[in-house]
Amino acid sequence: MSACCQYETDLTDEQWEVLHPLLPVRQWRPGGPERPPCDRRRVINGILYVNKTGWQWRMLPKDFGPWETGYGYFRRWRRAGVWERVMTELRQVERRCQGRLAEPSAGAIDSQSAKTATQSQDVGFDRHKKIKGRKRHLLVDTLGLIVAVVVTAAHVDAREGLVALLHSYFADGVTRLRKLWVDGGYRAEWLCAWVWGLKRTHKIDLEVVEHTGTGFRVVPHRWVVERTFAWLLNYRRHRCDYETLTATSEAMIQISMIHLLLKRLA
Repeated sequence: MSACCQYETDLTDEQWEVLHPLLPVRQWRPGGPERPPCDRRRVINGILYVNKTGWQWRMLPKDFGPWETGYGYFRRWRRAGVWERVMTELRQVERRCQGRLAEPSAGAIDSQSAKTATQSQDVGFDRHKKIKGRKRHLLVDTLGLIVAVVVTAAHVDAREGLVALLHSYFADGVTRLRKLWVDGGYRAEWLCAWVWGLKRTHKIDLEVVEHTGTGFRVVPHRWVVERTFAWLLNYRRHRCDYETLTATSEAMIQISMIHLLLKRLA
């Protein structure tokens, strides 16, 4: 019998069929009649509910089970890199569905500063945006799908974020990326020299695309990453940075992209 979707964020049967094979194999433990197996679909529904609504973990509705269980799964899978891996695999499936290769050859990079709501670690002041908090750095492909995400303190320069993004991306041994579009804020001699050094191994071409004229204009190539930031802001957990650790902020962004991809694929 199909599961009933009580909340709008609940996974449909089709979405669960796509996601379930990508999750870690369940580690069975001995139990008894008073300890039934955990319903991982309900757990993930709870995580999606927290992410979409911005709800506090301790205020999670009882329909999703104990909040400690949901948070425990979220934290363990964040530490194990499960959210990043699932996001990557779903992105590759979506790209193949659109007739593209699994890994992109071109992408765009941008950053966004966000206020913090708690006494978190790695908090700084972005003097350009006048925001005390954190900065989200995104690398997206030409479809706007997230390839890599890094969250830093807000005072960290966007160019340093670009270096961190590429280190994260190339750490998996992927070398197909060739073209990157960025805005004028990424101009720097040291960055050009660093990217030039990459060309010996990865052949990266960094192109600055700036806004021209007055008024609102769609900036070629760069508009896709701006749209991705807009997608993320539909999830209230990203309206402000509520997380204590930057790694948790990154995992929440990955979960948002997973949810968006599941809606496309199922």
